[in-house]
Amino acid sequence: MIHMQQCSIENQLNRCMDAVTFLIGDKHALKHIKQVQVLPPFSDVVIDCLNTVSSLLVRDSEAKMYSDIISFAFWIRKASLLKMRERFCDASTNIKKGRGIVFHIAPSNVPVNYAYSLCAGLLTGNSNIVKLPSKNFRQVEIINHAIECAIYSYLVLQSYIFRVRYDRNKEINDSFSAIANVRMVWGGDETIGQLRKSGLQPRAKEITFADRYSIAVIDSDVYMSEGNKDALIKGFYDDTYLMDQNACTSPHFVVWMGEQSKEAKTDFWGRLHELVSQKYEYQDVMGVNKLTKVYLAAAANTDLQFEQPEDNLLYRVEIRKLSKDLIAYRGNAGLFYEYTCSDIKEIAVLCDDERCQTIGYYGKRECIMPLLTVVNRGIDRVVPIGHTMDFDMLWDGYNLYEELTRTIVVGV
Repeated sequence: MIHMQQCSIENQLNRCMDAVTFLIGDKHALKHIKQVQVLPPFSDVVIDCLNTVSSLLVRDSEAKMYSDIISFAFWIRKASLLKMRERFCDASTNIKKGRGIVFHIAPSNVPVNYAYSLCAGLLTGNSNIVKLPSKNFRQVEIINHAIECAIYSYLVLQSYIFRVRYDRNKEINDSFSAIANVRMVWGGDETIGQLRKSGLQPRAKEITFADRYSIAVIDSDVYMSEGNKDALIKGFYDDTYLMDQNACTSPHFVVWMGEQSKEAKTDFWGRLHELVSQKYEYQDVMGVNKLTKVYLAAAANTDLQFEQPEDNLLYRVEIRKLSKDLIAYRGNAGLFYEYTCSDIKEIAVLCDDERCQTIGYYGKRECIMPLLTVVNRGIDRVVPIGHTMDFDMLWDGYNLYEELTRTIVVGV
């Protein structure tokens, strides 16, 4: 019976592979993926290979044009990975191994996310099938090229990396899901719903990264005393405009604290607008979408004040009274709802929601702590503004090191 099921899975996989484009790996090697030996977490060969990828990216003049690529390159450099190994790998007698095959579904709107997902799978000792974003991001091409170059020196890892593209196709999803030990879905609620129509093995597990939103909290008094305000503005720009606010980590709500919020707002948004004018590639449709979101929010909530914009690059909506309903009207490409509070616990109405992911803060971190005592379901991360997109193996409330490995208990 088991043999028949395995044959059925293999036949299904063979039938649909002609509809799959392989960017790294091929369908012939994929047939043998279930026989690939799992590796121990943070193995030397994986660390050395990723360090080579990092070196290639750092030396690539075109890669330097993309800050998200450079951030990824620094995350996979050897010094960083060795610190990670020390942080996660304990000295117990138990043995950790990769779970086997990880099927990754990357989001369509965040170019470099797929690379972090792949590295999480590699670092935990697994073989990886990664469905790349359907959009042809230049960042994806640059990173793929670096991996292809590096892999020639680490041929043993060829069986651990398959990068594929295909149109929406349930049969292909069924095939990859049927052989996966872990399915990692990045891409929002609709994507998760579609993938869950494809069954998994009985002992396989699924890790999902659903639609989320994030919040920035700024202490106006600390801001006004800051001698290098432009560094903060650059960090906020990277958190938001760099990904058109499409990343779950990108703040949509800006909360002001302190006595100088009026002065801080004027200075902050003025500096941000100047930077956006210099760096951001604006498209007319973005302005239409933002204005539509604002009108819909205003129609549903009278406790809003739309700050007349200088142009379409930056829209601000002042919130007079917080409501969880506002979450539905968050936009992208430079649409921010802002609220001024005297007590951080006031924003619990926005944060006590499982969709609330990250609090990016500027000021004293301790000021955020009281909020965490009253929030039950939301907030997975509290990080400085400028670092909301910094990836970590602790992500969205998951410990990916634990999720992507299994433990062999060795008694003493």
